[in-house]
Amino acid sequence: MTTRTCPACFGAALTEFYAVGRVPANSCLMLGDEASARDFPTGELRIAACTVCGFITNTAFDPALTRYSEDYEESQACSPRFREYAAELIAAWVRRYDLVGKTVVELGCGKGEFLTGLIRAGVGYGIGVDPAVRLDRIDPAVVHRSSWVTGLFPDDFETIDADAVVCRHTLEHIAPVGAWLRSVRSAIGPRTDTVVLFELPDVVRALREGAFWDVYYEHCSYFSPGSLDGLFRRSGFDPIDMRRTYDDQYLVIEARPVPGTWPVAGLATGAGDRDAVLAAAVGFAAQAERTREHWRERVRKIAAEDGRVVLWGASSKAVAFLATLGEDARHIAAAVDINPHKQNRYLAGTGHRVVGPVELTDIAPELVIVMNPTYTDEIARDLETMRISTALEAL
Repeated sequence: MTTRTCPACFGAALTEFYAVGRVPANSCLMLGDEASARDFPTGELRIAACTVCGFITNTAFDPALTRYSEDYEESQACSPRFREYAAELIAAWVRRYDLVGKTVVELGCGKGEFLTGLIRAGVGYGIGVDPAVRLDRIDPAVVHRSSWVTGLFPDDFETIDADAVVCRHTLEHIAPVGAWLRSVRSAIGPRTDTVVLFELPDVVRALREGAFWDVYYEHCSYFSPGSLDGLFRRSGFDPIDMRRTYDDQYLVIEARPVPGTWPVAGLATGAGDRDAVLAAAVGFAAQAERTREHWRERVRKIAAEDGRVVLWGASSKAVAFLATLGEDARHIAAAVDINPHKQNRYLAGTGHRVVGPVELTDIAPELVIVMNPTYTDEIARDLETMRISTALEAL
């Protein structure tokens, strides 16, 4: 299947700028054995930009290939740095929107850590919706003030009667973003006091850096500030604030519903940064290829000297990085992750085993490649604690 119109503004002006023939259809789904991981279904990346609104999408995305279940392990909550950031965001939202004692719905709640944090910070009741939620991992202390829907919005949860709707790192997984966000607005109904709080990756940084590891199959939708603002306005929301967070990796948008009807197209197209996005898209493929060649040569050189290389961070970035390295992915000995739910599982596509940091003593890597630069200092401290001497380089 191929998308021919923009899912965000519904214009027929998509221009392809990057393609990869075979990539794993899931990148956070942990597999139980190497053979299953290597045989995992693949899809195609055909990344295109809308010349009307600046939205970016994978026109070859097939939702039938993706799978979200209890084995989908997206949680970053094992990282002290990430927990600190999440706590700051929770405190800011509870304070800014007076959520103490209020009801919050989180669409795409993952394993429930963020919604649990909101409840601990004073939210009166939380409702989490996600096909990958694990009820056995919900803090017992918040069970009586929460409910959990193991399913999807709007299929399994149709009506939103809440003081706030939170949706973090989910919109990028939705292909028909325009129709889906309008369904959120419809589900809220006549209320205009409900605050809508979204967080998702910012595509601008990835485009400028040629960060091919930030382009993977589940992420079928990519936003700049302008295209995100335009989508919200066309979908019946009035943005209150938008900002970059987490070392400029994420976009946070805060909005409220507007009353009455709203146009599907022609309003707030996102043209404010469209030209800059399109210019960055034009140069992305060449920059990505230069970056890929750098890392291929780097790991080849170490392998030629009988050295070992590991990745730190067994998540989507690692799966995309390994898939794009091609044959040179064989020079990577393992992927390291501090999340115990990932350890001794296998990455889709290349079948690399995920190991805990303690195994690095035996692996003795010459190079550790950090998948997310934000965690470099944290990882360096862990290596120092374990007295492992190695080169540490971040993407």
